[in-house]
Amino acid sequence: MDLGLKDRVYIVTGASRGLGNATATALAADGAKVIVSGRDEKGVAAAADELGEDAVGVVADNADPSAAQRLVDTAKERFGRLDGILISVGGPAPGFVADNTDDQWQSAFESVFLGAVRLARTAAAALGEGGVIGFVLSGSVHEPIAGLTISNGLRPGLAGFAKSLADELGPLGIRVVGVLPARIDTDRVRELDALSGDAEAARTANEARIPLRRYGTPEEFGKTAAFLLSPAASYLTGIMVPVDGGSRHGF
Repeated sequence: MDLGLKDRVYIVTGASRGLGNATATALAADGAKVIVSGRDEKGVAAAADELGEDAVGVVADNADPSAAQRLVDTAKERFGRLDGILISVGGPAPGFVADNTDDQWQSAFESVFLGAVRLARTAAAALGEGGVIGFVLSGSVHEPIAGLTISNGLRPGLAGFAKSLADELGPLGIRVVGVLPARIDTDRVRELDALSGDAEAARTANEARIPLRRYGTPEEFGKTAAFLLSPAASYLTGIMVPVDGGSRHGF
């Protein structure tokens, strides 16, 4: 299936590793040009090098108010256009209500929520008909996840923002989609499993609750996200797509 990605230009934040990196890889594999960003200079450089000449790395923190415009400007200066953005950030600090501090909430709000809103607004101003804005959110949009209180608080609000944005941008021909990972085998998920004190036992217990009885791979997530960002998904907007092996209990 031709996704129509050849020579289209996308920004992917949080792309030095994990889900953002898997999506950038899938986009580039189908012929897209990619601006990859992240906070770690070495990680960003390595990711861009691996993707080849049609990728540019930009060191940027989503919480930085100047990051959004720098990324958009880089796309236009390097490749002459912008067709879409995938807004991916590292997960906020784990913890229960009594554990998380004001500083942790504030830091997460700046990067996970406000940073994503700013990136989406800036990209929307630069996109034309056929453009797309994607958000990497979480299964916590629908069902709270024990021990991830900050994520449970912020992700559903960002999903609501994405839905409002889809309604506002739809008449301009710009789509907005969300992707909801659950237990994908990334460094972040392995770190969360390790918090139990027995990572192997935690993984076994989690897999037993997933209908497909396994964690997903970053590549599986990346291919799904690349499809949603592509012209092949041109009539999909305002939706949240779970990539969770069937973990969500609702329809």
